[in-house]
Amino acid sequence: MTYQLMARLYDQFMTAAPYDKWVELTEKIISRYQLQNPRIVDLGCGTGEITVKLKSKGFEITGVDASTDMLTIAEQKASDNHQRVQWIHQDLRELQGLSNFDLAISYCDVINYITSKSDIQIVFNNIAELLGDNGLFVFDVHSLVHVEENLVGKTFADVTDEGAYIWFCYEGEEEGEMYHDLTFFSSNGGSYQRFDETHHEQTFPISVYEELLKKCGFEILDICGDFILENDFSEEEAERIFIVAQKRMR
Repeated sequence: MTYQLMARLYDQFMTAAPYDKWVELTEKIISRYQLQNPRIVDLGCGTGEITVKLKSKGFEITGVDASTDMLTIAEQKASDNHQRVQWIHQDLRELQGLSNFDLAISYCDVINYITSKSDIQIVFNNIAELLGDNGLFVFDVHSLVHVEENLVGKTFADVTDEGAYIWFCYEGEEEGEMYHDLTFFSSNGGSYQRFDETHHEQTFPISVYEELLKKCGFEILDICGDFILENDFSEEEAERIFIVAQKRMR
């Protein structure tokens, strides 16, 4: 999934996304597990919003994404903030040349876009390879309840001075599978340009992610819901689930 057409519209319609909460949660995890000056890799960094925010806090961070369009915008953000960030164009299923990171993060539905268990296994294994011993991997996914009750069968829309979008989410054949039909209208002088895209996502029960992580040598340290690291986790009540896993020494 490359976001080719929507890359330049992405930030425009993500202004309400809780980027600061992802950053705050990352800082709490770094503190809780006593990571000293960690080397961080942001996997599926998109337009670099979280990457740049963490860089501004002094962290050494690398951004990785499969979309050159997204990375172009991310690079401009870093430049505008007088930051030097390494941006890498790679699909998470084909990661190579990365090593000895202390923390890998993957937020905002990235793992939900890996729609088969076999591909998730490949991605988790690649992440284990790029982490140093005892390195941490933190990611989020939609809960099944959130998909079924708040996403599938729903239509979302927004209008701004620069454009508009209509987003319809419908269920796939498998439990937790969904497709997003997106139509964007971007202001272009006195007219509007239309873009259409279809996105495919899949979420699985937490037990599936736990099993796949363990096969790659990870130990589950924490599972929490909705950005609250200290909460009593409930898979039936949380909308966005976070998993913190640690690479065991081999």
